[in-house]
Amino acid sequence: MLRPLHDGVLIRRIEEDMVTSSGLVLPDTAKEKSQKAEVIAVGDGAPQRNGVGRLPMRLTAGQRVLLPKYGGVDVKVDGETLVMFKESEILAIIE
Repeated sequence: MLRPLHDGVLIRRIEEDMVTSSGLVLPDTAKEKSQKAEVIAVGDGAPQRNGVGRLPMRLTAGQRVLLPKYGGVDVKVDGETLVMFKESEILAIIE
């Protein structure tokens, strides 16, 4: 498994059902990247500006988050596509 450095966050997108309210199933070509995701791993925090210590991470593995529509770096791990973001790029925690 990968462990992100500094303020990196490794996430797995949560695939949403592509069924309309009327029950129509949309094809894969109509799918957009899901903005909901699960945190898989987090780094140990970005270095403080004064060089002493690290800024604490707000996210922890297992949390569900809301992502921006675009961004992140796709990473293949054991045949699965995960995405790496900086913690500051994550929009919200889903509670």
